[in-house]
Amino acid sequence: MASPGSGFWPFGAEEGSAAAESPGTARAWCQVAQKFTGGIGNKLCDLLPACNGEITTMSFLQDVVDILLQYVVKSFDRSTKVIDFHYPNELLQEYNWELADQPQTLEEILLNCRTTLKYAIKTGHPRYFNQLSTGLDMVGLAADWLTSAANTNIGKMIPSDLERRILEAKQKGFVPFLVSATAGTTVYGAFDPLIAIADICKKYKIWMHVDFKAITPCPVTTLPDKQSLSSFHVGPFRANSVTWNPHKMMGVPLQCSALLVREEGLMQSCNQMHASYLFQQDKHYDLSYDTGDKALQCGRHVDVFKLWLMWRAKGTTGFEAQIDKCLELAEYLYNKIKNREGYEMVFDGKVAPVIKARMMEYGTTMVSYQPLGDKVNFFRMVISNPAATHQDIDFLIDEIERLGQDL
Repeated sequence: MASPGSGFWPFGAEEGSAAAESPGTARAWCQVAQKFTGGIGNKLCDLLPACNGEITTMSFLQDVVDILLQYVVKSFDRSTKVIDFHYPNELLQEYNWELADQPQTLEEILLNCRTTLKYAIKTGHPRYFNQLSTGLDMVGLAADWLTSAANTNIGKMIPSDLERRILEAKQKGFVPFLVSATAGTTVYGAFDPLIAIADICKKYKIWMHVDFKAITPCPVTTLPDKQSLSSFHVGPFRANSVTWNPHKMMGVPLQCSALLVREEGLMQSCNQMHASYLFQQDKHYDLSYDTGDKALQCGRHVDVFKLWLMWRAKGTTGFEAQIDKCLELAEYLYNKIKNREGYEMVFDGKVAPVIKARMMEYGTTMVSYQPLGDKVNFFRMVISNPAATHQDIDFLIDEIERLGQDL
């Protein structure tokens, strides 16, 4: 696929090049990945929101659409196989499915798409009979593509209070069995003290679960302090289970969530029913690849593919740079508001909803507002869009002032 000139500058102030781009610009989030991949090229960083990335983006998406259209056409061709069957271990040996630190090229991403469809079951094939796959409706397919494109005092758990409540429950004859902690609450972006909670759970033999929610850097608080960061890095590894939502901070299209359990085989032993009408035991390949019996539900989308393909395109370094940029923008917004006359971290109760309504009427920007407990309505700023820049943050602040100047 042709790749016109890159929209990104090289990483670092190398000889004969411009200075490194500010973290607040749209192109900066993938500069770290470029450092490890030899600079610019036909990679994810050439697509929008890259400067002048329109042509490359249109070309890439057109290639994706062409691949999908070819798959759709073949699905209705009775001369084609419903499935090009290969044993799972054969596919593992023939292709590299690993996630690397460095991003792949767009050509490799397109090849990943072709390979996936080549060995996938053609669920729209006239000779595929299943209760969940009832053919492929063209208008329904278009609608599916469209919907996919359009879519303390900060709430921390207090360990001493948790332990007190556990003891009270035990004295009443109850058996506390689960503590559900949160990393990155929806409103405040707060982190529970995971290490202290883990110590309590271990002491009383209680299952510890950590819910990684919106892990959102937001100006309601500053960036996590050293204790929070330590809790973030160490706490999850002491938990019995963790829920992880890549469709939030990592930007994977809805929905994409994972439940990770420390004890291998636990989900299988808890949920498996060996339902003979769903999971036949007399198959001619290794049954360990049939993972459906581990889950509560059987029929579902393979949502992990979205995360896997994005990870192949960005690499670990690209995701790291994307998150670092969002954190930098959150700190930038926090400092701008803190030092700007006329702003407070919490607005008067009725102002935020009125300004939000005007934002929607003018269509210039949108940001959520939220009441909580005895707090009045305040703007809940979530920064997770890799396309956002310092200019967008400045525009938001100015627009709030403009829309609320008569209130």
